Amino acid sequence: MIPLVAVGHGSRDPRSAATVSELLGVVRALDPGLDVRAAFLDLSAPRLVDVLGAVSGDGHREAVVVPLLLGSAFHARVDVPNAISEAVSRYPRLSVRIAEVLGPDPRLESAALRRLAAAGVRLDDPSVGVVLAGAGSSHAPANALVSAVARRWAGGARWAGAVEAFAAAADPTVPAAISALRAAGARRIAVASWFLAPGLLPDRVAEQARAAAGDVVVAQPLGADIDVAELVLHRYQAALSCRVAARSA
Repeated sequence: MIPLVAVGHGSRDPRSAATVSELLGVVRALDPGLDVRAAFLDLSAPRLVDVLGAVSGDGHREAVVVPLLLGSAFHARVDVPNAISEAVSRYPRLSVRIAEVLGPDPRLESAALRRLAAAGVRLDDPSVGVVLAGAGSSHAPANALVSAVARRWAGGARWAGAVEAFAAAADPTVPAAISALRAAGARRIAVASWFLAPGLLPDRVAEQARAAAGDVVVAQPLGADIDVAELVLHRYQAALSCRVAARSA
């Protein structure tokens, strides 16, 4: 079977790599026969180039790389292809296909809502305003995906409101989003996470939220959620289907 190499961004925070490991454990449980390997772009080990080298060294001639990224920003558009190009130049007998990033997909939204529910937030509580907090990017379409999720939530729940916010590189900031929700009548604030794993930016979001609203509820990152694991497998299988279709054409 063609290996699935799941590549995360990487972080100096050890919780990030641990969360990726937990998520891939769920993926393996869903498909026990699949060769699933973890890799990272930066700051964590093993690096993607090294993992693809190990795949080649084990005798495989093909691999599918699934980016554990929630949107198609710089890391997806530049870092992942560059790392794969480097690997293929080192290991020319290895053919590598890149799957789509995880977002957008309704399964991510389901996972984020479950994290909110686990933090004690109900969909039918009109006193609550929800901030959907993501990393932020200079690539506007990546931010627009988060904004679209917040708009759907605002229309589908009975909350006082739901708005997007970003930890860096984009507006609104978390404090600005909280101010907007307060102005809309929210008496309580909850922050939903549009992050896969803990790390510097999720911690920044939590700190900013608590500084702006002392009793704020902050949900955990998506992590090893069953929907996220199923989505990883779906991206892998879709990449394989494209490969088969291309060979059949």
